[in-house]
Amino acid sequence: MKNENLIDNLVIGGGPAGLTAAYTILKDTNLGKVELIESNQVYLGGISRTENKGDFRFDIGGHRFFSKSSQINKLWDEILPNGFIERKRKSRILFRKKFFNYPISAAEALIKLGFFESVLCVLSFIKAKIFPIKKPLSFHDWVANNFGERLYLNFFKTYTEKVWGMSCDEISADWAAQRIKGLDLIKLVLDSMNFKKSKGDSIKTLIKTFKYPKYGPGMMWEEAGKKIEKMNGKISMGIIAKEFHYIKDEKKWNVVCKDINSNKEKIYVANKVICSAALRDVVENIYPPMSAKKEASKLNYRDFITVAVMLKKEPNFDDNWIYIHDKNINAGRMQNYTSWSNYMAPRNSGCVGLEYFCNKNDNFWNKSNEQLKKIAFEDLNNLGIFQENEILDAFVIRQEKAYPVYDKEYKDVITKISKELNLNYKNFYLVGRNGMHKYNNQDHAMMSSVLTVENIKLNKNKNNIWNINVDAEYLEEGENDKKNAMQSLRNTPEKI
Repeated sequence: MKNENLIDNLVIGGGPAGLTAAYTILKDTNLGKVELIESNQVYLGGISRTENKGDFRFDIGGHRFFSKSSQINKLWDEILPNGFIERKRKSRILFRKKFFNYPISAAEALIKLGFFESVLCVLSFIKAKIFPIKKPLSFHDWVANNFGERLYLNFFKTYTEKVWGMSCDEISADWAAQRIKGLDLIKLVLDSMNFKKSKGDSIKTLIKTFKYPKYGPGMMWEEAGKKIEKMNGKISMGIIAKEFHYIKDEKKWNVVCKDINSNKEKIYVANKVICSAALRDVVENIYPPMSAKKEASKLNYRDFITVAVMLKKEPNFDDNWIYIHDKNINAGRMQNYTSWSNYMAPRNSGCVGLEYFCNKNDNFWNKSNEQLKKIAFEDLNNLGIFQENEILDAFVIRQEKAYPVYDKEYKDVITKISKELNLNYKNFYLVGRNGMHKYNNQDHAMMSSVLTVENIKLNKNKNNIWNINVDAEYLEEGENDKKNAMQSLRNTPEKI
């Protein structure tokens, strides 16, 4: 292959991980030039981008800026100084036409569920503690062990299966361990009864405030792009990486891309590749082929549709988002964009996002935009929040590969892939949520790039990025350094 575009560092993907990698490399003048390629023709930020229609802005999923890593907080403030606003956090669960605070208040839950159901929940919890499942393998096993079967059925099953489109018995227990770890039912009861808590005993994810860019998360990443170009980095939009050819003798990579703008093939020759593209697609297109290629095909993703509904008036609730645990409502979650920032919609108007979890090319994904808008309007009407005559317009956003699926096979697959890459394919680095097939928050995605750049500088894998903790302990006041973002990959815990 002809060396048409020889560069030192090729970064694939313009989301938080890719932009952080490019920015961090360019801050070190000894690491060479950088080019970042992004498949989207318009927006930087990946799933953390902010799209707009006129003066209405839409966050693709809701992105809080909160991290226990002082290094990541410093990066945010460095890239976007004076660009953040501080917001109060409020979210609730809609279940059986009643609202429950999230995280769940045990006292509130028991009161609203009624006496009989509450007794069953308590008895179920006691039974789980006396007779736990010894080796919890599934999401169902793990939650039932820690909260009891009745609370699992009431508050976990419906929403989780709506999100993932699969049975909770098929979802790895890792998912629960990472996303629910730290929620202790006994502590929840004591907290709800106002018993004195010691410092650090707060419930996971119960942060009272968080930072948010004034005009949405995309504001952060668009500014990162500007700073990268000011440091002589190059950003190319509308470029899709198709094939990755490793030239072993030269320890270089030929990356074959498609330029969407010209519909022409483009070849990059790079000394190093930092890649945040979906792991399955990357492994399937590496040459010479990886022995783990067959296993990589087993990795699955969940796709995502947002119907952003623009309103004639401000919403009559102040939640940042609401989880919808109702089988009769198609949406799984509803965002209140103006609760994230008043600047997400024009004054005296509002905007909410109905979020639908689906698989690319399934029946729901293939519905027309008009059909999806109609479904969203019906959901809003059934929720009793807005009437159709209060709606100005709606905008449909499709997001492929929004969530890497944690099925029972995923961990063995990524372990094999990561080992083979490190052993046989030099100077190829996987970062970010999809690059590592880990449900990372954006601060952890950024940390994977920060530590990867450190590894590049040292020319060795001092930092094992696969050990970055994907569950943020969003409860403690103060900040810790990057070591608190690192933990060894753990076996599934049997207790919280």
